[in-house]
Amino acid sequence: MKRWVLTGETLALSDGDQRIQASVEEIFVSVVEESPPWADLPPGKSGDAASLDFCRYPIQLQAVLDEARENAHPRVTFEAQTQQGMRFVVTENVLRTGHVVHEGTWYPVTPGDGEAISSLLREAEIDPAQGLCPTLRSLLAIKKAAADGGPIIDRLTDDAMQTHLFRPKDSGTPSGVRTTLFPYQVDGWRWLSFIAREGLGGLLGDEMGLGKTLQVITTVSDPGVPKLAENTLVVVPGSLLENWVREIAKFCPDLTTHKHHGVMRTGFPADLESFDVVITSYDTAVRDLSLLKMVDWDIVVLDEAQHIRNPDALRTRSVKQIPRRVSFAVTGTPVENSLRDLWSIMDFALPGYLGKLADFEARYGDDEESAGILERLISPLLLRRRIADHATDLPKRIDIVETLQLSDEEAHAYEQVRVKVTQEYGDAATLVCLTRLRQFCAYPEMETTDGWVGTREFTKMGRLVEVLAEIFAWDEKVLIFTSWNAMADRIVSTSRQRFGGRMMAAALDGRVAIPERQALLDQFSEHQGSAVLVLNPRAGGTGLNITAANHVIHYDPQWNPAVEDQASARAHRRGQTLPVTVRRFVFAGTVEEVMDERLQRKRRVAEAAIVGVEGDEADRRDVLTALNRSPLSGRAPT
Repeated sequence: MKRWVLTGETLALSDGDQRIQASVEEIFVSVVEESPPWADLPPGKSGDAASLDFCRYPIQLQAVLDEARENAHPRVTFEAQTQQGMRFVVTENVLRTGHVVHEGTWYPVTPGDGEAISSLLREAEIDPAQGLCPTLRSLLAIKKAAADGGPIIDRLTDDAMQTHLFRPKDSGTPSGVRTTLFPYQVDGWRWLSFIAREGLGGLLGDEMGLGKTLQVITTVSDPGVPKLAENTLVVVPGSLLENWVREIAKFCPDLTTHKHHGVMRTGFPADLESFDVVITSYDTAVRDLSLLKMVDWDIVVLDEAQHIRNPDALRTRSVKQIPRRVSFAVTGTPVENSLRDLWSIMDFALPGYLGKLADFEARYGDDEESAGILERLISPLLLRRRIADHATDLPKRIDIVETLQLSDEEAHAYEQVRVKVTQEYGDAATLVCLTRLRQFCAYPEMETTDGWVGTREFTKMGRLVEVLAEIFAWDEKVLIFTSWNAMADRIVSTSRQRFGGRMMAAALDGRVAIPERQALLDQFSEHQGSAVLVLNPRAGGTGLNITAANHVIHYDPQWNPAVEDQASARAHRRGQTLPVTVRRFVFAGTVEEVMDERLQRKRRVAEAAIVGVEGDEADRRDVLTALNRSPLSGRAPT
């Protein structure tokens, strides 16, 4: 004689030693409608069914993504919800049985719920009995299903995800990296390495000053990423080509590096494959797309990835075609105009993860609510940190020398000025004669004797706009030092044109009357929101306290290192509560490079000493060196 037996949360038939799994329909017609399909089963509530209540209304079944407290991986569990809103935890057996018994009541599951969840778990390669997400790819599949409105509840916090999935407890620095990483940089390197081992892609969105470039270089050199970083392509703005070459040479000199740029660049893929790291510009990547597509790149890195925020641009469409196993997008400003920017960058980092653009724009509005939903979806692939959040791990002052590279057009124009100055002054050159070269490096139009006007935005100004965009993305303030009033005016006008809105832009130099200066400083300090104050390093470089700014940019370097130090001290002084990032723009192969070399040499000899601006033999040698330094050295003629 068959009878109903209750095993855990499952109601089944017992026929002697045999257990028969009854369907929801069979249980319902047998017990509720009292018409059992089996002749030897009494109708109605018999056996263990006699002690149960039977609900006619289906419950909703959902999978739940949450933290696994005793395991290193996020876990999927299961919950049911009645029509009255009561929720309770169920086991994975409900996926198979289609019903559950909870606190003396039998509930049918909404038809299709179990099948839908089982299908999702199969696609994500998750065992329902264990529920553990074994890989990042499986986690992404579950999070995407939750964001798409599937039968998944995403309760996994970012902290839990970072702690349990992405950050191994060990620390240190790969043997090939010749520096000591700060703890937050170790976390960034471990996260990037984890992404690489998973064969996926990610977006490193740290605030500038946290060393995004160093974290990427460390990952590329990491021996713990086997057969992934053997062939890396780094795509950067043309102005940063030289900076990347020097950063790799400084931190990982064992990596073989090649700058793929200029008219004499190779056309053979085998030449590129012979290097650990190939660095090229966005413009060159567009022109040489067919060549770059002939190489099976292990890692492709896009620095300043906001350059592909327009999904329709040729540059964007080109770099997304480059074959790669791992994609890293690096930018401190992943969203400049709209969430469309984020879609475009993420579509490079992990193609297809956010769907097609039309579907994305139809689903997500350009508002805070949509941004919050997207944040949960992309958080496994996004590492974004602020200096303020890591102040205890950082020095009080972060100095960054950013080596820029003149475009070919700019380099030839600079060379014309250099040759003319050299012919005019020769061995009789003094510091004063370098002014024209320094002015050219600030903005060529100020060097009016040749009347040169470039066909594109000047490299240094374009880089300044990129840096300002990143600073303003955090609603912070910056001091910019330049020696020329005309340059200060240009920076102020460009800032207002590019950013406008609540952003404040003003200049403080000798043209501002002394009684009016404090009022301008008060306005800058009290302004709610991002702001830029442009100062002359001599007129505004001493005696001022401007701790409202935690960023300093030396747009054009000074011959006297003490002048720069005093200018930087306007923000980095008593009363400053945040680490101050001091950034210096230096053009490679120009008078600015010689000035930077001089500054570093002087600081090594006597740190913080006041150094005279002229009069000794070293100054004369530096002037002559500056006159003979050419940005065309090593470049092929055009």
